[in-house]
Amino acid sequence: MPPPTSPVLVTKIKVQLKLAIARLRMVQKRDEALAKTQRRAMAQLLEQNKVDSARIRVENIIRSDIITELHEILELYCELLLARAGLLEASPTCDPGLEEAVKSIIYAAPKTEIKELQTVRTLLAEKFGKDFVLQATENSDGKVSEGVVKKLSVTPPKDELVQGYLEEIARAYGVDWPKGKNKELGDPPDFMDDDESPSGGQAQRVLEEPLVAVDEGAAAELKAQEELSKATPPKSFGPASPLHVNPPSPSTDNIHPKVTLNRMELTTPTKKPAAVARKPVEKQGDGVPDLDELAKRFAQLKR
Repeated sequence: MPPPTSPVLVTKIKVQLKLAIARLRMVQKRDEALAKTQRRAMAQLLEQNKVDSARIRVENIIRSDIITELHEILELYCELLLARAGLLEASPTCDPGLEEAVKSIIYAAPKTEIKELQTVRTLLAEKFGKDFVLQATENSDGKVSEGVVKKLSVTPPKDELVQGYLEEIARAYGVDWPKGKNKELGDPPDFMDDDESPSGGQAQRVLEEPLVAVDEGAAAELKAQEELSKATPPKSFGPASPLHVNPPSPSTDNIHPKVTLNRMELTTPTKKPAAVARKPVEKQGDGVPDLDELAKRFAQLKR
């Protein structure tokens, strides 16, 4: 019979779960940085043709990747427990929805370097009892995640996995290993018959000739349009009209408009009064003009 649940105990579990999640994420980043350095060293060994040394050391990289995947799984389980913390308070027994996560953490915590995770294990043991912890540690009921059990198993990697790691590292860092692997397949087969289809050079010429013809035709048409736009139409172009009137304007642009008929300027005749010939006034002996002569001049002007 598990001990009764205390709200303080659940609060401690939640705090330690948050600390464990932060620690797991930090360790994952550290392991990723170390893995990059180790892969670079493996590439140098392969470049120097030290294959035996690289095969032994690459097992450390494989193991580091497995531990990183284990940390990711445990981080997800911690987040699950934190999200379902209400179920921990509801009952003193383990809820079926939390059983896999709780037992996986209890099973994996002693085999990891995460101290916060071991503290969570201790608090879970205090909540659910020693029998529950013993059952999870031995995995007698098979409730622990298969991925966690597999990643914590101590077995040497297979030769195929080691070879695949080395080839992937060599490809990532541009190392030619194994030597001449890219040339094993040979040249690609030629499935094209020369009689059925043109060769590469002929096909290229066939494709280029219509393009050249189209380009030349377009250039000639463009040039003709430019010349046509620049040309000035002749004066005899279109139907000729015998009458042409220049547009008059009251402004200074066209002060004197002209009207032409058959290219001859038409002018409006203007009549001017005939000049009256003036005759000298005959003076009398005493210098006084003759009255009869003046009367005749006035009569002519009145006409």
